[in-house]
Amino acid sequence: MIKEINSHKELIRNIKDTKKAYCLLYKKGSEISDCAIKNIEEGLIENAIIFSANVDTVKDIHTEYSITSVPTLLTFENGKYINLSKGCNGANFYKSLFAENIYVAKSDDDSKLQKQLTVYSTPTCTYCTQIKRYFDEKGIKYNDIDVSKDQKAAERMVKKSGQQGVPQTEINGQIVIGFDRLKINKLLGIS
Repeated sequence: MIKEINSHKELIRNIKDTKKAYCLLYKKGSEISDCAIKNIEEGLIENAIIFSANVDTVKDIHTEYSITSVPTLLTFENGKYINLSKGCNGANFYKSLFAENIYVAKSDDDSKLQKQLTVYSTPTCTYCTQIKRYFDEKGIKYNDIDVSKDQKAAERMVKKSGQQGVPQTEINGQIVIGFDRLKINKLLGIS
């Protein structure tokens, strides 16, 4: 169940003693926010601790974490903000996130986190294979979605980017069309 909260103070009070907790920042009545809420509810697992805050009425959470677009799902570990997921992702993505099946690597200085990365691809796409091989060679973890088998994911991809072609890579909510190595490296902080 998603519990609505009314302030940053209330959020901190609720998550301070939790190992893992999430807070969805959304805008009531927004189609993409409604999509995120629906898919989060479908992806809920037992014991997941999830809060939500409507940015039209709760004005202090998104400013605290410099969030400029919604929906955004904030992840907290031991009461500390560690990561975010932007936009509307599929129910399976949220289920994997809540079950902690999505790998998020911390760097040596512990202040940087690996960005969340999703590759929208098809099995017959040469550039899709190349981009996934590139991430594998660099040791970068990613979520691969085969849009030829997942119509809803394909629709989400087109909705996010306005493009039907693959590969498309989503890096913390930003879409990269094709295998644009320079843009990908810049977004991932790779030299």
